Amino acid sequence: MRNVLVCGAGGFIGGHLVRRLKAEGFHVRAVDIKRHDFAEPPADEFIVGDLRDPGVVRRVVADIDMVYQLAADMGGAGYIFTGEHDAAVMHNSATINLNVLEFGRLAGVRKFFYSSSACMYPEYNQRDPENPKCSEDSAYPAAPDSEYGWEKLFSERLYLAYMRNHGVEVRVARFHNIFGPQGTWTGGKEKAPAAMCRKVAQTPEGGEIEVWGDGEQTRSFLYIDECVEGVRRLVDSEFTGPVNIGSEEMVTINQLASIAMEIAGKKLAIRHIPGPLGVRGRNSDNRLIREKLGWSPSQPLREGMATTYAWIAQQVEAAVAAGVR
Repeated sequence: MRNVLVCGAGGFIGGHLVRRLKAEGFHVRAVDIKRHDFAEPPADEFIVGDLRDPGVVRRVVADIDMVYQLAADMGGAGYIFTGEHDAAVMHNSATINLNVLEFGRLAGVRKFFYSSSACMYPEYNQRDPENPKCSEDSAYPAAPDSEYGWEKLFSERLYLAYMRNHGVEVRVARFHNIFGPQGTWTGGKEKAPAAMCRKVAQTPEGGEIEVWGDGEQTRSFLYIDECVEGVRRLVDSEFTGPVNIGSEEMVTINQLASIAMEIAGKKLAIRHIPGPLGVRGRNSDNRLIREKLGWSPSQPLREGMATTYAWIAQQVEAAVAAGVR
């Protein structure tokens, strides 16, 4: 399966995945509704097109052995949990998955990777910030905390149904808060690590940064290189999934802010303000990935944050030099 298609290659994870696949010798066709914001992925072909359009999908799946489907309408808590984008998130992402699967299998695509999300786990299992439950078998009875999560759950089932009914191979991963350089860091769609790095980089010594809620909500965050490693290991395995790809190093959002401050060498105050929060606690449960793949992510959060902070600080400095606020 040397001819691969990466859907969502103009995005953060997709761009990194293209680079990994090219380094491994694959012929990579990339597609996204936009070019990459920070670094053009080294694909053999980069097609700018809307995957909601059947004509575009028919074109990009031609002569492809395997599809990595990462394209979605998504963002951080400031985008997903306000409720203002629910219809678009569900319609856009579901339409993309329906198109990619149907036209892909008609074109003879033999294997599909689908990037699901930890947001599909039930809200009722994530109310205790100290002990959230996110094992893969805890998905049902279903009760995601957002329409984004509901769409991810629907699409998981869609891919597995196509595997049963049409004989295609499928691999499904549930990502847990992936972060790193060359990702969205401003504008409202950024995730918490990027937001914290930006706020700290923009704030002078002795100032203050804002954190939504009381900051005691918990999450785990996975550095991009380990995410891509997990994807490649899953795809090359005999295991269909779904499986968590995430870190088990759980921190509060206040602790995440403190890590960014320590890396920057700044002492800043935290002002807690109202804002969209999502579930109270979430952490990756990596028992299944260790069992099935003999591997799980291990990089300490601080290492990934240090690399990410250095990159975002450069973006902030460049924006200031250009007069952009």
